[in-house]
Amino acid sequence: MCGICGYISRNRITEDELTAMNDTMIHRGPDDNGVELYPGKDGYVIGFAQRRLSILDLSPLGHQPMSTEDGRISVVFNGEIYNFLELKEELKGYPFKSTCDTEVILAGYLKWGAKFADHIHGMFAIALYDRETQDVYLVRDRIGKKPLYYWLDNVNLVFGSELKPIMKCPGFKPEIRKAIIPRYLYQQYINAPESIFENVYQVEPGQMIIFNNGNTTKYKYWDIKTAYKKNAANQVESYEEAKSGLKKRLQKSVADRMIADVPLGAFLSGGYDSSLITALAQENSKEPVKTFSIGFNVPEYNEAEFARKVADHLGTDHTELYIDESEMLDLVESIPAYYDEPFADESEIPTMLVCKLARQKVTVALSGDGGDEFFCGYNIYENVAQAQKLDIPGAIVNGVGQFHFGSEKLLKKMPFRVQVVADNRNPETKTQFSSPSYILSAHAFITGKEEMDERISIDRYLNGDFGKSGLYPCKYPIESSYGVSDWQIRRMLLDMDTYLPGDILVKMDRASMKYSLECRCPIMDTEVMEYSFSIPHKYKFMNGDKKHILKDIAYDYIPRELLDRPKKGFGVPMDAWLRGPLRDKLIDYSDVNFLKRQEVFNAEYTSHFIRNYLEKGDGGPATGANFSKLSWSFFNFQQWYEKYMK
Repeated sequence: MCGICGYISRNRITEDELTAMNDTMIHRGPDDNGVELYPGKDGYVIGFAQRRLSILDLSPLGHQPMSTEDGRISVVFNGEIYNFLELKEELKGYPFKSTCDTEVILAGYLKWGAKFADHIHGMFAIALYDRETQDVYLVRDRIGKKPLYYWLDNVNLVFGSELKPIMKCPGFKPEIRKAIIPRYLYQQYINAPESIFENVYQVEPGQMIIFNNGNTTKYKYWDIKTAYKKNAANQVESYEEAKSGLKKRLQKSVADRMIADVPLGAFLSGGYDSSLITALAQENSKEPVKTFSIGFNVPEYNEAEFARKVADHLGTDHTELYIDESEMLDLVESIPAYYDEPFADESEIPTMLVCKLARQKVTVALSGDGGDEFFCGYNIYENVAQAQKLDIPGAIVNGVGQFHFGSEKLLKKMPFRVQVVADNRNPETKTQFSSPSYILSAHAFITGKEEMDERISIDRYLNGDFGKSGLYPCKYPIESSYGVSDWQIRRMLLDMDTYLPGDILVKMDRASMKYSLECRCPIMDTEVMEYSFSIPHKYKFMNGDKKHILKDIAYDYIPRELLDRPKKGFGVPMDAWLRGPLRDKLIDYSDVNFLKRQEVFNAEYTSHFIRNYLEKGDGGPATGANFSKLSWSFFNFQQWYEKYMK
């Protein structure tokens, strides 16, 4: 686990400058660092650098950049290859010198070429240089667990695990990608391949990029759509077979992720996913597994008491820490230092706190991330199922609602929930229903206009198409590409493509790396993910019971009464914070004169929106939970801007 960065450039970037870029990520790898420059052809120089958090083979033999014995291939790598022991057996002809997993990348490339990515399973961001072909490869793991950014500057490329080394690169001039801001305000994160900067992108999950002499080639070696279609075509026949097959794969996945030369533990919230992963870890350990949970002094957020009961039942070595609101607030200002592009999922704060707690005793922690997306766990999936049943009546209401009642269309007189269902007419975004006013407001932060242009259809507006504005749609208009008629499955696949890598995994990566902690996610093992697609959906959502088959496996280890309860989850009272202790700062960030100097947002609209939000908490425009999220997203953007752009 570490951070990597480097370049392929005709511009002169010295070893000292690359070292400075590398050192912006010291939190990702405090144990070791390496910087090397390689002369290429046609005036190119290749620079590779790495900051190392030592997990496997703590000796100098695990140092990076790592090269083959003849010096032909060099690699820097962030992450873990969980099947490296099996690959070593398959690659016996290679003269392995270390016991770390990095060497299997070199050996795999020599045997399979660019196809090496098909053989490695794990979480990884890889940069590999082949002196013979002059190819430089950037490769990201299948689901996007590890981040990898790159800046394309004409015929030069600069890459990094975070944006910080790119921002530190000589010659980089940060230019904000304004077109992505409405989607960021709406979604609260920026999804690959985009980034907050022009000409800077993220390598997509499951993607390989090959750079040679100024030319860039991209292709997907794995993606959600293809994996789903392939495995869904071979459905498991019986429930017992599906449960047994899933349990066996989860057991192996957890065992693979417990290989480490440093202390290891698990996050334990007391929910189904983290409890199951902890139980499987304890089953695989001769000693009590170290587990960690955060407690809140606010009952509606607190799950620590349930986590404690699960820990007692499993016999883990459990540590819990109760925190209050002031401790969470103290972290707000530090968010931009580690989330180095705008990010506004408020659960990042308690996630950082549980990572800080775990790092006091372990260097590696297992988590239950991925269970909701792959096994139908979120409440939105219930709503989606209901919305599909109401789709035809919604179309009828939409037609009737176009008639005017006085000066307004009849639809505008109907209850809000009816409007949402009736307006949901775009086949590309059927599972992403939301308030039209919310999307219009998100775009108005840039355009200054909430009113509709009657020449553009309502469907296009609800997907953020403002004609020639060039703004990205707030929603993801890609649902038909999945080829799935069931809205629940379609939304799950969409979340795997967007929300999971763009929000959940970013949150955990940055929160854990803040404290030099490696987080491993067994549910997102390649075999588990692909097997989940072969499990009939009725076993995941059975008679209204979300995540049924995963829960059933958890019950094999933990009594139902310790698990069956409403999910609380991490959260912060962002509405109370924005209208309370963060109010003055939010007012400063939305000052008209400041916004005009900043030249990012429409100054008049944005200032009016924020003041309306702060002053009209009892009703009127810009109030309510949705607008709290817009305001929170805006606040986090301005914190980021203050850190990096001033």
